[in-house]
Amino acid sequence: MILSMTGFGKAVKVYNNKKITAEVKSLNSKQLDFGVRTPQSHREIEMELRNIVSKALMRGKIDLFVYCEPIEGATSGTINIPMLQQYKTQIEEMASALNLPQPEDWYATLLRMPDALKTDAKATEADEQELTIVKEVVTQATQQLIDFRRQEGARLATFFEEKIAAIQALLNEVPRYEEPRTQKIKARILDSLAKIKEVDYDKNRFEQELIYYIEKLDITEEKIRLQNHLNYFIETMHSEEPGQGKKLGFISQEIGREVNTMGSKANQAELQNLVVRMKDHLEQIKEQVLNVL
Repeated sequence: MILSMTGFGKAVKVYNNKKITAEVKSLNSKQLDFGVRTPQSHREIEMELRNIVSKALMRGKIDLFVYCEPIEGATSGTINIPMLQQYKTQIEEMASALNLPQPEDWYATLLRMPDALKTDAKATEADEQELTIVKEVVTQATQQLIDFRRQEGARLATFFEEKIAAIQALLNEVPRYEEPRTQKIKARILDSLAKIKEVDYDKNRFEQELIYYIEKLDITEEKIRLQNHLNYFIETMHSEEPGQGKKLGFISQEIGREVNTMGSKANQAELQNLVVRMKDHLEQIKEQVLNVL
């Protein structure tokens, strides 16, 4: 079963008045291209988070975001009353010394002063339990992304099966044009010879050369190899082996090589028309193979 490289996963947990959120996004890429953004308090486990995600996702342009927010109604800050008392005393002394009126709104004046709120350092630090939960949330988000990839992979598999079947149907039409093609080639050469007057030729030698020429245009081997490549594409697509994307890309290149050779040897409008239609389906396959893990 193939997987897409495109996906998104998100997971959320609440711990100690904090909402911990992990989001994982993935796009197609030839290699593993990883970006991580985490709060400062979680930096010590950043490498572990990278390992969790990269081991599960293998390849793609991956972005991991971890957010940590206080839940509604919770706060880690408190009013620094002793500090505000000192500010108030100093302001009153200043007003007396400089003969200035005291503030009309003490609340607004004092709360604007530096360090009016003090933050509980322990509340902003991450304990071992929180770090464990962060890893769990990242794992859950990664699994969601894998489920998304699996769904997209099923859609791609259906698409590939339809396109391979279309190429197969065109390949099945090839034999009915081969015999008429041979006869047309022979008739064209004989007609050309008949137009050359007073020229004698060895008919046995002519037959030998004609057979050699037609053999050069024979596409039997190309048909056999193309059939094998089509079968191998479907077989690889349904393989349980992970990461079939690159292999499918190589197989599609081989399919293209055989189709192109058939086109160069075709020497007939009907066959060339079949080849053009095969190429059209193949190009669509190549575009979508880039999204396969």
